[in-house]
Amino acid sequence: MKRILAAGAALAAFAVTAAHAAPVYVQAGRLLADPATGKVETNKTVVIDNGRVVRIEDGFTGEGNVVDLKDSFVLPGLIDSHVHLTSEQNPNSRLLEVTQSSAEQAMVGARYAKRTLKAGFTTVADLGGDNEAIFALRKATASGDVAGPRILAAGSAVSVHGGHGDINGFREDVMHVLRPESVCSGAEDCRRAVREQVWKGADIIKITATGGVLSNTAAGLAQQFQEDELASIVESAHRMGRQVTAHAHGVDGINAFLKAGGDSIEHGTYLDDASIALFKKNGAYLVPTLMAGDFVARIAASPGNFFTPAQTAKALEAGPKMLDMARKAHNGGVKIAFGTDSGVSAHGDNAGEFALLVKAGLTPLEAIQTATVNAAAHFKMSNEIGSLTPGKAGDLIAVKGDPLKDVTVLKNVSFVMKGGVAY
Repeated sequence: MKRILAAGAALAAFAVTAAHAAPVYVQAGRLLADPATGKVETNKTVVIDNGRVVRIEDGFTGEGNVVDLKDSFVLPGLIDSHVHLTSEQNPNSRLLEVTQSSAEQAMVGARYAKRTLKAGFTTVADLGGDNEAIFALRKATASGDVAGPRILAAGSAVSVHGGHGDINGFREDVMHVLRPESVCSGAEDCRRAVREQVWKGADIIKITATGGVLSNTAAGLAQQFQEDELASIVESAHRMGRQVTAHAHGVDGINAFLKAGGDSIEHGTYLDDASIALFKKNGAYLVPTLMAGDFVARIAASPGNFFTPAQTAKALEAGPKMLDMARKAHNGGVKIAFGTDSGVSAHGDNAGEFALLVKAGLTPLEAIQTATVNAAAHFKMSNEIGSLTPGKAGDLIAVKGDPLKDVTVLKNVSFVMKGGVAY
């Protein structure tokens, strides 16, 4: 059976869809069906059947399963290329690392997945979390047991012993228990780590090519993997049909990873002209995560700072530099995919990244493209998501204002549909 949202005050309700129900007619006052073109059309009806767009009709058509968005601006569901659904930074984060089970983390993730979906993000990439928790959440959102976005999951990040992604700052016996099997040293061991993550279910391989702000160790933000380790990781992942993305702040780690053939960089704080040339040579994407930089800098400088001394020093160093980094990359022609690192900042606030991208020099349309067609291309899913062209998933959102004039209206999404299901 299908219960589909229809018009007016019912827009906040849930709708449940089954495979063989009648088509859904989404009547859009304004429609940005393909952000790549920037073309906004008026008075259109998006026809969705069996979870997919089948056609777009002129005027307001359809009977029965009608969604009335005549007063709204409709665009494809948004894509966040970097989240951590099973956690969120707070003063108790370090305690939760040693007290929450994998099952509890999955339950926390269910709450944040729903919040993310209701914010208009119908697809996310979860880049680093407990394998058991995030892979279970991915399956639950795919089946409809949990309301949430489509999830591409990396699971545990491939990291160096003692570096960002390893367990740091606890008693040694505790750290041995909590250390993930994806931590590695040496090219052969890192090849093992990649293969095991694929075996366990990773859609994408996430590595920590440099130090990180929130690892509780005074190890800086520079390169941590050796060049032969990076080459082994990238080759092993590509041979098993997986892309590799790298958390990377320091320019040495950014450039070493790109030289090894890596597919994308998360953060990219200290990228330089050589980095930009490598991005363009490889066709690699940058995921700037400007909200994360803004958040950690604000927390570290506040009277209520709950970071450790090591985290605070790195937050104050890296956070304020990220906006200028994104501006430099954009001016240099680097391909940008939208990503927030939510879980550092609050889940559900993801659309705050749009204003920061515009502040870094992108137009509102370019910012929207990062979260639709660019992100879809980044994940090689352009045939599935990113625009509302026939054959693609029926993922769409609506807002009351015009995001091409004021991108901040995307912070107030009034309607969300994923795969033909309205939430």
